[in-house]
Amino acid sequence: MVSTDNLLIHFSEVILSHLALACALLLATFAVIRWYIRDSYKVDGFNQKHVFITGCDSGFGNLLAQQLDRKGFHVIAACLTEKGAEDLTSVASPRLRTVLLNVTDSASIRRAVEFVSAEVRERGLWGLVSNAGRSVPIGPTDWLHLEDFTKVLDVNLTGLIDVTLQFLPLLKKAQGRVVNVASIMGRLSFAGGGYCLSKWGVEAFSDSLRRGMKHFGIKVCIIEPGFFKTAVTSIEPIEADLRRLWNRLPQDVKDSYGATYFDEYLKAQRFALGILCSPDISKVTRCMEHALTACFPRTRYGAGWDAKFIWIPLSYLPSFFSDFVISMLLPSPKN
Repeated sequence: MVSTDNLLIHFSEVILSHLALACALLLATFAVIRWYIRDSYKVDGFNQKHVFITGCDSGFGNLLAQQLDRKGFHVIAACLTEKGAEDLTSVASPRLRTVLLNVTDSASIRRAVEFVSAEVRERGLWGLVSNAGRSVPIGPTDWLHLEDFTKVLDVNLTGLIDVTLQFLPLLKKAQGRVVNVASIMGRLSFAGGGYCLSKWGVEAFSDSLRRGMKHFGIKVCIIEPGFFKTAVTSIEPIEADLRRLWNRLPQDVKDSYGATYFDEYLKAQRFALGILCSPDISKVTRCMEHALTACFPRTRYGAGWDAKFIWIPLSYLPSFFSDFVISMLLPSPKN
């Protein structure tokens, strides 16, 4: 028979073990609630703050400009084309201003800085959202030439850096926010070309900028969207450029891939983008808005279910595993 003392000891151990578990759960619940409340705190005075956004002709930049305009911000939207600027102006309030900007042209950036300086005056610039980007040329690495890489890098990385450097004095005045649009392709390289390289570069530049600018009160946030239906993922220009790359290849390179590879590549890419690309781009612009309006913005924002639950977790796994998963998305060369 079990003695009374042993029963009491066993009972005490059960209580203590459950007490420890209860305390752990209570602490975890408290931490989650505290994080949620802290995450919901907003800055005030939206109507006194100016935000400059690049790449507003369409997509994320266009929607964010309208979103912030409705919130009362003074939005200065940079567009590449006059049509893009006119279309945006037609759906926004009179408060929203537009400016033409080519991020690959330093003189164009200087003109934009002068325009913004006249708008913000001594208040400075609260937010800089670097959203302008391009994806093509993109494809297998040995289909590409050096200029194919630089076309993308000049917009997505060098242009972003140039814009940031020229606007920093205005951001320091306001102790503002820098919001840089990277990608889950800044964590996982899906294909050759400048796109993945540029987004890895945006991640690195943003990290160094954040650490350097915290002394001046500037916060730097990185947006990491998954796959969304925008001009960057539009299948027609991607396929047209891939056809250009394939047609200029030497015959021996084509032979190394096999006669049917190109068609299989297009078919697999069309299938993958069709499944993965979400039409709800507000998932991304809500992250951008939070980065600009929260008292305690996050360092990184994973935008989209695929980013949160597939690509970002996959980026932390061993390379052999991520290599295997990504290799399943596209065909293998026949030869």
